[in-house]
Amino acid sequence: MDINTFSKVSETEWRIEPSGAMRVPAVIYAQEQLIRAMDEKVGEQIVNVAALPGIVRAAYAMPDAHWGYGFPIGGVAAFDPELDGVISAGGVGFDISCGVRTHLTGLRRSDIKHFQKEFADALFAHIPVGLGSQGDISLGKNQMDAMLAGGAAWALKEGYGESRDLEFIEDQGCAECANPEYVSAKSRQRQQREMGTLGSGNHYLEIQEVTELFDTDTARVFGLVEGECVVSIHCGSRGLGHQIGTEFLREMAVTAADYGISLPDRELACAPIQSETGKRYIGAMRSAINCALANRQIIGHLMREVFRRFWPDLDMPLMFDVSHNTCKPESHKIDGQRKTVYVHRKGATRAFGPGHVTLPDIFKSTGQPVLIGGSMGTESYVLTGMDSGEARSFSSACHGAGRSMSRNKARRRWKGRQVMDELAGRGITLRSPSFRGVAEEAPGAYKNVSDVVMASERAGLARRVARLRPVICIKG
Repeated sequence: MDINTFSKVSETEWRIEPSGAMRVPAVIYAQEQLIRAMDEKVGEQIVNVAALPGIVRAAYAMPDAHWGYGFPIGGVAAFDPELDGVISAGGVGFDISCGVRTHLTGLRRSDIKHFQKEFADALFAHIPVGLGSQGDISLGKNQMDAMLAGGAAWALKEGYGESRDLEFIEDQGCAECANPEYVSAKSRQRQQREMGTLGSGNHYLEIQEVTELFDTDTARVFGLVEGECVVSIHCGSRGLGHQIGTEFLREMAVTAADYGISLPDRELACAPIQSETGKRYIGAMRSAINCALANRQIIGHLMREVFRRFWPDLDMPLMFDVSHNTCKPESHKIDGQRKTVYVHRKGATRAFGPGHVTLPDIFKSTGQPVLIGGSMGTESYVLTGMDSGEARSFSSACHGAGRSMSRNKARRRWKGRQVMDELAGRGITLRSPSFRGVAEEAPGAYKNVSDVVMASERAGLARRVARLRPVICIKG
């Protein structure tokens, strides 16, 4: 991307002041080399977001930003409903409430190494993964309604997981204002057999070793111990979320003019938050959030079942579960006054700082765990929210490494078998139903996640707590 279109505020903050149709500045948080590696569309898209009605403070792009549908992936923006603010399906994305869930194990890598391949096979056999994957759960209409309204709390009532889990899931496992009435028959049909499945693309279940601690006090609160292993699950709302996004993007593009909205890009289709279209999308989108929370809760349960075959008395508490594709009403200071605004985070992780009222008591002193996934051959990170993040990005941080190469280019450059052999040579066991998918998700197709995380820390968005290295990866 041409960095000269932005003014340098600091080593990690770059800015375009409002001009033309822009209502607020556009801000990118990243070091220079990360911005130069971004495609030109990132700058164009974040400027277009800054032109949407009711936007407040600024349109932000995180250090892992790359070209997305309408909003850049890694985009953050907040809208005031009292100023005719809008909600955008493109600002949430197609995989609604995609996120990461991390469990503690107390096991060391040496405990797993003795039967690493056998254990990987057991996980791969027990947890459905891959494009169009289906599980043993089939939901009728009443069960589907209950799941869409209840989220992880519904899954718990159905016997998946443990009651202590809910405290450590955002929204305590159930998004408010979900309205299953606004979820279409086609969306429901696509999800009927997909609960408890990982899906494809960059989704995964990964056993990771804690290889380095940056903040031992915060790590102790989070339950992270150097040399021990955790399990991270990365997935979202599967076919249901994708269908909701598709349907409402189409509708919003058609009805925008009826609401007096001039779109800088058709992909930024949106509707006023308080409009009939906006309210229906919110009800459907928050139902999809519950679908994702329930899905990760079920997968967490299936994962525990496999672990306890090998270690029957293993505890495996949930550390945290947080999404990175959402829009939620939150209280933030706008021009010195606290207001409720609708914060879009697309490929950006919520990162509440110390003392935030929604956090479990144990995290009040540290801030929220911020779970950052790498690629299947590189490290992942656990960060913690910072006080400074509220004013800088509506308490948002990066969500991963961010792609540096399209899936088509990655497939032309790597072969799946080659990638699997290279990872095996480094002690990483990979299981996937698709060599093509492995090639598309080759580690070299992503930015350096350590650079992305360091930029987030230096920008005051979130602070490093621990580095994680993959041991076993179950990949879509």
